[in-house]
Amino acid sequence: MYIKSFVNITSRAWALPILSNLHAGIAGRQAPLLVATGASRTAFVQSMDHLITMGLVERNPGYGHPLRPEFRLTPLGSTAAAIANKIQNASADEDHDLLRRSWTLPVLTSLYSPSHFNDIKRKLPTITDRALSQSLKSMEVRSWVCRSVDETARPPRSIYEAVNTGEVISKVTAPEISFV
Repeated sequence: MYIKSFVNITSRAWALPILSNLHAGIAGRQAPLLVATGASRTAFVQSMDHLITMGLVERNPGYGHPLRPEFRLTPLGSTAAAIANKIQNASADEDHDLLRRSWTLPVLTSLYSPSHFNDIKRKLPTITDRALSQSLKSMEVRSWVCRSVDETARPPRSIYEAVNTGEVISKVTAPEISFV
C-alpha cells in the first residue's frame, strides 16, 4: 500500500515539489508555487488537480480569487508533505529532475534492503521491465543505486542497493510509515 502511494503521487512530475514547498511554508497560491517549483502552468495545474483528487491538497475556502485560488494541505496531505520535504532536502538541486521521474521514488522505496531485479518488480507490479531497468540505470549513474553481481547464484544475478542520496531517501520512505 505504501509503495502504491508513491506511485500515485509521482505519476505527476511536479506533485512532490509542490507538496514539499507547501510544507516549507511557500504561500499556497499559483504564482509563488510556480516560482518555487519551476513548473510550467500546465504541468502545475495538472499536478495540483492530481493532488486534490488524491485528497492531499484542497482549495482554501474563502481565500483567493476564483481565477487565482489559494490551496492548503489536508491533514493527510500534511503527512505526505513532510515526507516530500525530507526527500527534497535529502537531494541536491541538480538531482531534483531525477526525483520528478515517475519511478524513481517507488523504486527507492522498494530498495530499503538490497534486492534482485525481480524482487523489485514484484513490489512494483505495474512497472515494466524497461521502465525499471531505465530507472535503476539512471539512479546508478547518479550514484543513488549500486549494482553488484551475486556470483554464488546460478545463473549470476544482479543485486541493487540504495547508496548515498538514494539510501537517505530510501530510509525516509521506509515502508513502516504510511500516509495513503
